[in-house]
Amino acid sequence: MDTLSYIALGGNLPSAVGRPEVSLGAALCRLGELGFSFVAISRFWRTPAFPSGSGPDYVNAVCKVRSDLQKDAILATLHKVENEFGRQRDGRWASRGLDLDLLAVGDQVCPDLETWTHWRDLPLERQMRDAPEELILPHPRLHERGFVLIPFSDIAPLWRHPVSGLTVMEMLATLPEAEKAAIEPL
Repeated sequence: MDTLSYIALGGNLPSAVGRPEVSLGAALCRLGELGFSFVAISRFWRTPAFPSGSGPDYVNAVCKVRSDLQKDAILATLHKVENEFGRQRDGRWASRGLDLDLLAVGDQVCPDLETWTHWRDLPLERQMRDAPEELILPHPRLHERGFVLIPFSDIAPLWRHPVSGLTVMEMLATLPEAEKAAIEPL
């Protein structure tokens, strides 16, 4: 079955292939080699590190892909590419050369609404130290992250969140203007 998925790409340190913008381009090429068919790719955006002051600025993008892989196989492929680029998992929100996050697969809510809601509502201090053992879809905090929503709006402004029912543009409109203004296209 051919499924539409959304993947966030980011990095703020050199990877095995070069600067963050080079890494993102090379990662897109690698995903294509591994069978993902690109429907759309956002522009690359320079974004402040999150949380504020935690490292150099990031380069972020979002792509829309078609694949016959199931969600767990997509995630495994993303982790494989990160590893090929030298990704070290040194801690939550640490600086990195390449980060690939599965944002959404179709309109799936995984593993279930109750678990998804738990991770969406997790307080910030717990977000900084706790990571789920299983894949949570859609990404539980994509609605509050300008570094995801601005590139996402490049390619799918009318994508509708399967839980909140809000479009990307509606979610983006709720973010502080100062946060959005700090994100610039490369």
